[in-house]
Amino acid sequence: MTMLRHAAAAVLPLIAFAAAAAAAEPTVISLWEHGAPGFEDRQDEAEVEEGWSITNIHNPSLTVFLPEPEKANGVGIIVVPGGGLAKLGFQGGGVEPAEFLADNGYAAFVLKYRLSRQPGLPYKFEEHVLQDGQRAVRTVRARAKEFGLTTGKVGMLGFSAGGEVVSITCYKPGDGDPQATDPVDREHAKPDFQMLVYPGPVGIPSRLPDDTPPAFMLIAADDNHTSVLLNLMHRFREIGVDYEAHIYARGGHGFGMGKRSQRQSIQHWPDRMLDWLHDEVLNEIPK
Repeated sequence: MTMLRHAAAAVLPLIAFAAAAAAAEPTVISLWEHGAPGFEDRQDEAEVEEGWSITNIHNPSLTVFLPEPEKANGVGIIVVPGGGLAKLGFQGGGVEPAEFLADNGYAAFVLKYRLSRQPGLPYKFEEHVLQDGQRAVRTVRARAKEFGLTTGKVGMLGFSAGGEVVSITCYKPGDGDPQATDPVDREHAKPDFQMLVYPGPVGIPSRLPDDTPPAFMLIAADDNHTSVLLNLMHRFREIGVDYEAHIYARGGHGFGMGKRSQRQSIQHWPDRMLDWLHDEVLNEIPK
């Protein structure tokens, strides 16, 4: 009998741990209840996971990472992973930044979007990927009260090709349709701010719209896409958009949240993002 008590005592913490782990599983929200428009029949096709990457995405979604209530600051950030539009680096460019943001009080939503460069799939960047980015912003805005968010403080953070998704979402018109039967489609689709981490050049027009959101940007000087930031800096100044840009001496491409880099500057870049969010979004400290 004593041995049974000891066995039960040993098992109970394991059960509690498993229950806590299950409770901690983040919520996943499909962007469209019945599947993406025009592709509803593909909604239930399985995604393919290979290591930390995901392909075969037909049911675009948001994975929700909310901060502890006592930390929550009312700002929502849609995190967009990269992967060259052929795959999705869901862990390093999605889950890791989302967890970091939630730990610091921000509600984070990792976007799984359709891949326009995955061979054999019918999706187009300026049509279906844009549609996913805009629908993600509209969805978060439509559920702002549920997530404890402040109206006017919903932004996007994109890594590499995810930055291209952020760009096209920021630079295309995003007016909602007040007569739409779906209340989500009544919401405005343009983010209130944008954060670009080693973004690619796709999705940036030759002339930026006057309502371009303020930006935080960073890249390494030895990244082949450094000119993207330099060009954006010039264009932002042309139309009077506030921005902050960091160009690090080294780091290459795809360093994610910096934890795997040996360079201290890269390891600490997320702190610069928090500084910018504090000054420009959370508190809007004047010049």
